[in-house]
Amino acid sequence: MFIYQILFCYLPLFGILMAFEDFKVSKGYFGSKFVGLKNFITLFSGEDFPRAFRNTVVMGFMNLTIGFVLPIIFAFLLSMLRSKKYKRTVQTCSYIPNFVSAVVVCSLAVELLGRNGAITQLLSLFGFEKQNWLANGNIPVFWLINTFVNVWVGLGWGSIIYVSSISTISGELHEAAAMDGATRLQRLTKITLPNILPMIVMMFTLQVGVSFVAGFDKILLLYMPATYNTADCLATYTYRLAFSSGANYGLSSASGLVQSVIGTTLLMISNAWNRKVTGSALF
Repeated sequence: MFIYQILFCYLPLFGILMAFEDFKVSKGYFGSKFVGLKNFITLFSGEDFPRAFRNTVVMGFMNLTIGFVLPIIFAFLLSMLRSKKYKRTVQTCSYIPNFVSAVVVCSLAVELLGRNGAITQLLSLFGFEKQNWLANGNIPVFWLINTFVNVWVGLGWGSIIYVSSISTISGELHEAAAMDGATRLQRLTKITLPNILPMIVMMFTLQVGVSFVAGFDKILLLYMPATYNTADCLATYTYRLAFSSGANYGLSSASGLVQSVIGTTLLMISNAWNRKVTGSALF
């Protein structure tokens, strides 16, 4: 494990040097011209970076709200089911999308949201125009699509930790509250939620740290030039800088470094908030 960490986590950090160079593969790290902060100036003064930054913030925020809250609600609903057999069946079905390849998930989204797709046909019954929704560049169409694709994939899997935490709560507390006349909703808000709040805060802290990734793989598979205005995020922008025609490795490294710094800063802020709320923290 130690060797793995060294090879794949620490040694690649040397590549940060490219962010400060006019990097050429043929010249390598030490032969490429050092340009200081020029790549960062070019990055921040370009037209595409502010757009990608905005989309990343919005989609990250939607994942931190809608995408984070729904698994908790789902776990609460599962905990209220009395039939263990039905509960296990629902849980198993909800886990399946997490094990499906992102390529398959996005292929299904393309079919369902196409001009003649099932979801498009359903929406047309409510007055929406029949169209290829994935080609719609208007705000907030792609943002919503990305959020709900992530929810569909991660709803069941994300609820596992909360279901486990709820199962550790003493049943005597619920029985005593029920004898005192507390309703299911009251037991949920007065017993279940306070007991799993530290776990919720910890998971939120971890989620904040990766929020700027914004579902990179799915966005890369779903977006197109027509939706760059609302779909392009920092991860896909960095990817295109590095692997499209006329690749600029120095600029893409600068973009990736900015994304990493922002993600680390958010993680530290959320960790401090976790310590203040719960009295404990990840580090």
